[in-house]
Order: sequence, then structure tokens, then C-alpha cells
Amino acid sequence: MNPVSPPSTSRALLPQNPGAESDDEGLDDLIAEEEVIEGDFTFRAILVGLLVGVVLCMTNIYFGLQTGWVSMMSLQSALLGFAIFKVLPLAPRLFPSSKPLTPQENVVLQTTAVATGTMPLAAGLVGIIPALKMMTMEEDGREPIELGYGSLVLWCMAVAFFGVFLAAPLRRQVIVKEKLVFPSGTATAQLIALLHRIPPPSQDVKPISADRPYRRLARSSTSVSPNRSRGREEGETVRFDDTEKDSEIMSGQGWWALGWSFLASGGLTVLSFLFPVLFAIPIFDVFGKPFGTSLAAGWMWWFTPSLSYVGQGIIMGFPVTVSMNIGMLVGWAVLSPLSKHLGWAPGPVSSTTDGARGWILWIALAIMIAESIISLLPITISHISTMIRHHRQRSAGPKVFAAPQSPRNSDLTEDDYYDPTEEGETDDPEVEPPERLVPMLWIQWGLGLSAVLGVGLVWVVFGSDGIHPWATALGLVLASVLSLIGVRALGETDLNPVSGIGKISQLLFAVLQPGNVVANIIAGGVAEAGAQQAGDLMQDLKTGHLLKASPRSQFYGQMIGSLASVFVATAGYKFYTSAYVIPGPQFAVPSAGIWLNLARLLNKGHLPSHVIPFMISFGILFALISFIKAFRNKLPPSRLIDHLPSGIAFAVGFLNSPSFSIARLIGGYIAYRSAKLSKSGETPLLAIVVASGFVLGEGVVSIVTLGMTSAGYGAISCWGCGLAGGGYCSGGCS
Repeated sequence: MNPVSPPSTSRALLPQNPGAESDDEGLDDLIAEEEVIEGDFTFRAILVGLLVGVVLCMTNIYFGLQTGWVSMMSLQSALLGFAIFKVLPLAPRLFPSSKPLTPQENVVLQTTAVATGTMPLAAGLVGIIPALKMMTMEEDGREPIELGYGSLVLWCMAVAFFGVFLAAPLRRQVIVKEKLVFPSGTATAQLIALLHRIPPPSQDVKPISADRPYRRLARSSTSVSPNRSRGREEGETVRFDDTEKDSEIMSGQGWWALGWSFLASGGLTVLSFLFPVLFAIPIFDVFGKPFGTSLAAGWMWWFTPSLSYVGQGIIMGFPVTVSMNIGMLVGWAVLSPLSKHLGWAPGPVSSTTDGARGWILWIALAIMIAESIISLLPITISHISTMIRHHRQRSAGPKVFAAPQSPRNSDLTEDDYYDPTEEGETDDPEVEPPERLVPMLWIQWGLGLSAVLGVGLVWVVFGSDGIHPWATALGLVLASVLSLIGVRALGETDLNPVSGIGKISQLLFAVLQPGNVVANIIAGGVAEAGAQQAGDLMQDLKTGHLLKASPRSQFYGQMIGSLASVFVATAGYKFYTSAYVIPGPQFAVPSAGIWLNLARLLNKGHLPSHVIPFMISFGILFALISFIKAFRNKLPPSRLIDHLPSGIAFAVGFLNSPSFSIARLIGGYIAYRSAKLSKSGETPLLAIVVASGFVLGEGVVSIVTLGMTSAGYGAISCWGCGLAGGGYCSGGCS
């Protein structure tokens, strides 16, 4: 790892943890209280952030179209950004400054990358856009809608910015005042601290001293060895358990592990492109031979030894992958054959209209709706009760003015008044000076202009046959309200219930604009986009808060990344749809099926034969399980609650063919075994680094294979793909 040389006045950029070693703890605390790190918004941070974001964007399109899985990838963004400045010796010569990358620059870098990389989900490119393309005249009373490049750019532009402006004013309440954890954001801050060898960030970031002017520092870093820290990525547990050891890993072994895992995954992806049977091995046909059937050709049971899905399993963790595989067994080994043999799903098993795949999809939809609604209850109840309590306390007596304890001498809000909410509770002052914050005037104008832009562009793209302007505006209002709940849920649990938010919007618009499948899908997409972007930015702002990066710089990065991704994500989606059949053997687009089927059901659609009892039964079961988990603190302690399956993961096992779930289970088991061998009992950092290499390897190389497919190149050999009728290989061999 390249050494960094801090100035003598910058001994510590973060508050020391109680157990941290320091030569001068008093000096560290004083500096931690008064420092304001400047120079985090740099050309090189934005440029590299965009480069990393483009890679993540294409990776998310690839995996999203395959399985509906889209990751924020904040850890991977910080890791890749740091690696670029570490591995490439020419990097310092490409930029005006030859100084090492600082933690604060890395925060802005990963904020830009995340904004660029998550547009496929925010704009519905792996959900609502393919769903509109899957409509039929028989089912929906209108032809499919396939947007051209220009129309798709306008649609992405319509939903690109509203969520960004929506999140900015929430920072002070949920991050500064309430100190919600935002586990993925905290984990990213801890990883960046580890990479740059600074003390691990503390949740208790101290405000700038009120009686002394804050002191600006130039871009700098330190080489203090961090202590113990921990974090979570994508809702699963990750622990950086022994930071001295982890620091050594990231100084040498970790980079080799990242490189070799990337090459292994990318190499296997190239081989599977040349020999498609490698990603569709019909090993389960052994069990079908006694019955005279091919489980691969007839029932979609084959094995995909994809290292990227193994990596996803490591990141997800063992409990989630177990839930997913239990769902896979119930859906594909029990319900699928049952519906086929009893004539409830007479079509081919792979059909999403009259086949078993489409039949079990309805049960997955019932599970997801039930869990989404129940999981929102505790956050909603808590939020409403807090608002009511604060309103009563503010109305009970006169407000007492208290001088703000920060250098903000303007833009006073109600929170600058003493609010006696609870005994011992005080109103946390802002930790940043005004010039590093996003001005309220920007937020007000931004919300207004982005809302008008969104309503206008949606009207231009879909016209009068789509969704009315008033309905789009109402969708944005709904996104504003539900994003408050989503952000709070994300801060406490690391799970943003965007799927539930989208479905709630669909339910509402079935009443407001009945009989219009297009309007139903678009309204859900608009609400989901706002909530998802607000959540992503809040995770990034948590990372910046812990590492003292400027919120305004992060806001700039988010805006730049979102704008760039409008064009990058659109181009990526059009490339994939031009080169592959979507939906098809390689890209089933399960999320699109969920969106379209719910819209059809809510607009006088018809359910498949005999599926209603199963939907009700599984919906009630997982509503009960979700209720137990949500209110476990009010129930008698029991270890059994920890072993209850996740409803969303269980449903994903229905949506994806068995091959993807099995590969993830392998990764989950690797995470479990490595955690057992670890002293901390949590997934070690090296496993996360290897998993990141696996995921990024296939994602990046898939761009290469996409180009080869577009150029007319295909498989060298289709050997093995024709067994028992074939139909399970991709790459032109199906």
C-alpha cells in the first residue's frame, strides 16, 4: 500500500474509538472537533467515479436482466477507485495533483459511481421498461411499447433527479440528529478508513466548536493503524474483525485476491460464451432418467457454475441464500410439477403466460406483497407516533430559543429551537458549516424543476394513451411520502422496501386510473425511482458524514453521476436488447414479469387456474413470519425467530431458475465456513474482496461478450446443448 504523509497538524481526521492507540489523545480529540477537510471534490475523483460507475452500470444491467438482482455496490466502488490509484503508476501523471487519493475524495468517487451504477433500477430498465415491451394485444388490449434510444433517454431524464433533491433535506434529521446506522454506508466508511489507514469512524461525529472558528485543512490523509470495526453490505453482515490483519491484507494479499478472482470469473465467462453448455450443465438429468424425462430440457433444472453468483452468495450471506434455495425447492421441485401434471399450467414449463413458471410467479408476488406491507408497519407506526409526540410537545408550551452551536448564523429552522422531546435528549447541532451544505433554496428549486421536468417528459414519451400528467405528479407526491418511510427503514435495517413502495403505488393507481396497464406500471416505477435514489444518496451521505466529506461535494457527485448514467444506462440496455432475445433463455427478466402481472391483475386481469388458494396460503404464512420478525422485541425471546426464512429471498427462489439459486447457496456456504473459521464469527474481509472480484469479473467481461454478439460472433461449439431436446443453453445454441 502506498504510504501517505500527513502534515503534523492532521494527526487524526476522525474521532478515536475508546480502544484506539494514540500518542496524544487530547490533540486528536481537539482536532477531530474542529477540522473541516477541504478539497474532496476534485476532477480526478469525479472522473474515476464515472469510470467505475460505467462498469457497475453495465454489470447491473447484465445481472438485473438475468435475475432482477441489482446492487448498490458502494463497497466495490470504493475498492475499485482506490485500486485504480494504487495499481496504475501513471495515475498521478494524468491529474493536476500527484498527491495520494484521500478518504474524502474516495467518498465523492464512490458517491458518483453509485449514482451512475444504479440507474438501471431507478429508471426501471430491468423492470418496468421490459414489462411494457412484454405487453400483448390479447392480454392488455394494446400493442407492446418499445422505446427508442431518444425516448428512453427522455424517460431516464424524467426520473433521474427528483430522488436526489428529495434526500438532501433529510440528512440533518436522520444522520446528524437521530444518528441512524445506515449499515451499508457505515461499512463503506469503515472500508475506506481501512484502505487509507486512518482510525475507524465513530458514529458520534462531534460538531464544530461554537466558540472557536473552524479550521480548514487541505486534502490530506494519515497512516494511523485503525482498530476494530464492522459493517454490512447489501443487508448482510460483514465484519472487519482484526483491522491490523485486514490492513495487511489490503496492503498485498487482498489486491492479489481481487485480481485473481476477477480473472477467474472473467475467464469462465469467456469460456461459457464459447462453449455455452458450461453455464447450463444438465447434471440433474441423472435423476430424471428413471422417469424418462430430462430435468434440464423439460423442467429448467440445470447447474450454472457462475463465479459471479457464488460471489453474490458470499455477499448475501448463508441465511439469505438458504431462504432462497428453500423457495427454489418449493417452487421448482413441488409447485411447478404439481401445476403441470394437474393441468393448471398446460404450457411449456418455461412459459410465463401459460406455463409453470408463470403459475408460480403469482405465488411469489403474493409473498412479496405480504412481506413488503407488514415490514413497513413498524417503521410507519414509529414515524407517525414520533411526529405526533413532537407536535404535542411543541404545542404544549412556548419554544425557548437556544443559540445554535454551529457556525450556521442563517437559515435557521425549527430545529434551532429547544424541543424538550425526551429527558436527556438534546437537539444535535449541524456538524458542517453552511458552505459545505446543500442550500435549502437549491433543494426547493430542484424539487420543483425536477418534478415539472418529470411530468413533462413522461407525457412526451407516453402521450395521452399512457399516464395523465396529474397522475405522474401524484406519483411523485407518493414517492415523497413513502421515501420518508423507506429512508428510515434503510437507516435502521439496511433494507430499502422499494419493491413494496412500487406495489403500493400500483394498488393506488388501479383505483385512480383503472383499466390502464401502462399507467399502472409507470406510476409504480416513478414512486420506486424516487425512494430508491433517496435511499442510495442517504447511504452515501452517511459514509461522508463519518469521514468528514462535504455533503455538497457528494451532492455534486450524485448529480453528475445521475446525468451521465442517463446516457450510459440507456446505451447499455439498448445494446443488450439488440443482441439478445429478452426475455429469453439467458435473460429472463423476472422483475418485469412481477410488474406486468400485478398491473394486469389490478386492471381486471384473470389469475391462472387454482392459483388463488396457494397465493392466500403463502401470503398469510409470510405475513405472519414478517410480523413476528418486525415485532420480535415485543415477543418472548426465542432463537427460532433467527431461523425463520426471509420472504423476499424465498420469493426470489421462485422467480429465478434453480441454477442461479444453487450457485448462490455455494457462495453462502463459503461465507458461513469462513465466518466459522474467523475469530470474530463474521465474514472476513478477504472473502468480501474475493466475492467482489467474482461479481465484477463476469459483469465486466459480459460487456466484451455483448460486443462479440453484436458483431455476429457466437459459440465455437454447442456440444451438450442438444441433450433431450435442448433449449437450456444460451449463446445461439438454444
